[in-house]
Amino acid sequence: MKFPIAIELGNETQAYGVEFPDIPGCVSAGDTLDEAIANAYEALEGYMEFLFEEGDPVPQAGLIEEHRKNPAYTDRIWALVDFDITPYLGKSQKINVTLPDRLIKRIDAIVSANPRYGSRSGFLAQAALDELNSLHS
Repeated sequence: MKFPIAIELGNETQAYGVEFPDIPGCVSAGDTLDEAIANAYEALEGYMEFLFEEGDPVPQAGLIEEHRKNPAYTDRIWALVDFDITPYLGKSQKINVTLPDRLIKRIDAIVSANPRYGSRSGFLAQAALDELNSLHS
């Protein structure tokens, strides 16, 4: 899932500040823009681990265009933090799914060309999350 971050520009005396508009309280900073974005990933990882331990739901990522309308984020620059939430969704369960043969072949072709999915199940999980997120927005 790609979480938008609002970045407050830094200077010689002030670090770059990072906020996750969809996750109140999840903040980070860095001396450079690249460091701020990398530290944002680490902050999100710690936040997700805390949510998982508490049994709280994973927050949904909003759209930058919507967040830009918020006066609290005036003069911010925006980036996306790509974060795999799959480990924080709970224990995996095996299910039986029936799909058309040609669809399975197309899925397998995508999986073999894109190692980020890892497997057919990984692809289907990502497709389901993408659809759920689009319905949520």
